[in-house]
Amino acid sequence: MTNTSFTELSNKIQTQEARAGVIGLGYVGLPLAITLANSGFRVTGFDVDPAKIVDLNAGKSYIEAVNDKALTRETAAGRFSSTDDFSELASCDVIVICVPTPLTKHRDPDLSYVEATSHSIAATLRPGQLIILESTTYPGTTDDIVKIILEKTGLKSGKDFFLGFSPEREDPGNRDFDTSSIPKIVAGDGAEASELMQAFYGKAVKTVVPVSSNATAEAVKLTENIFRAVNIALVNELKTLYAAMGIDIWEVIEAAKTKPFGYMPFYPGPGLGGHCIPIDPFYLTWKSREYELPTRFIELAGEINSAMPRYVVGKLAEALDIRMGKALSRSRVLIIGLAYKKNVPDIRESPSLRLMEIIHERGGTADYHDPYVGEIPSTREYMALKGRRSVDLTKEEVTSYDAVLISTDHDSVDYASLAAWSPLIVDTRNIFTKRGLMADHIIKS
Repeated sequence: MTNTSFTELSNKIQTQEARAGVIGLGYVGLPLAITLANSGFRVTGFDVDPAKIVDLNAGKSYIEAVNDKALTRETAAGRFSSTDDFSELASCDVIVICVPTPLTKHRDPDLSYVEATSHSIAATLRPGQLIILESTTYPGTTDDIVKIILEKTGLKSGKDFFLGFSPEREDPGNRDFDTSSIPKIVAGDGAEASELMQAFYGKAVKTVVPVSSNATAEAVKLTENIFRAVNIALVNELKTLYAAMGIDIWEVIEAAKTKPFGYMPFYPGPGLGGHCIPIDPFYLTWKSREYELPTRFIELAGEINSAMPRYVVGKLAEALDIRMGKALSRSRVLIIGLAYKKNVPDIRESPSLRLMEIIHERGGTADYHDPYVGEIPSTREYMALKGRRSVDLTKEEVTSYDAVLISTDHDSVDYASLAAWSPLIVDTRNIFTKRGLMADHIIKS
């Protein structure tokens, strides 16, 4: 028997008459919405933040991956609009969920945003819609949570509406890949949903990679991030050991990566940042309890990476004591870089925030300079830092601090001047060695 809902929706997607709705216009949702619009779909963006809607409708982007010109082009062409009125979901044929999936204080998954969004979709759900979850989560979320909420309407997945999962793979600041060129993993609840997923993303993304189930697609995303988290933890642990032995971990890595097989370089740092790597592995750790199977590597990696900010501050305190004869509790420290990675304004889970907090806990004073982050916005965990502003990198300012701590190695920072002006520098990114700026007062950590 022909499924009319499937046939009609498939035809709409193939002809790009389908209207797409993207819920959550952040680092994932907005680039996706503009990519879909640029490919020819009409797209409505949804967000609960009215300020974002005002900016977007005025042609002002707040995300580096989407410039004002691209936003204005799609808006002027009538292919993109944004709203905080979720009743408009009823007019969307394809709805993509791109909302946060953070952790609770106890490192358990917080799916409240996914659940709330699913209820919003359910309020206007109709036959002939494709619902897609892109938010990173543990295997089973799409089928066991989103599907159940939607089916409480009386409509059935695979018959009336269709359900799929496609993990986001955004990499803020990456100049080599964008939303359209990063291969897209897709899966669906049943063969027809899978076919719709491939057709929909195939219109906007160069390479679509189908997998057998939503749970498999969810596991792919977690595996990618766990791989990075575990390997970064390994080099962070090696860093502390080699430092005790008087061995430079950076020199070791540079030499090791000359091997043309069997080795992939990962680099240490002051801690993990971004939404994915510090958070996603714990989604699988939580899910593993259901199967009574331990995730020792994941949990150990989390412990090591979470301990790095305190280790770095310890090295800072040691350097201040030995080289400056001054306790951290009486010192002023300038942290370079608030963003979690270089050349982006993204401060999600940034270790720099934790570094500032630890320095303050130990009685010191910590300020920051970041060319991409002029002021610390409201954050859930670091409300005490809200409103702190970036310090200008002038000779007068830099020389007023007892030490400079390199947390994020933005390319636009004048490291030569820092080396000349600061009496003590603790470098967690090896940026001074990379630029040939070696000196006795520059300490690697």
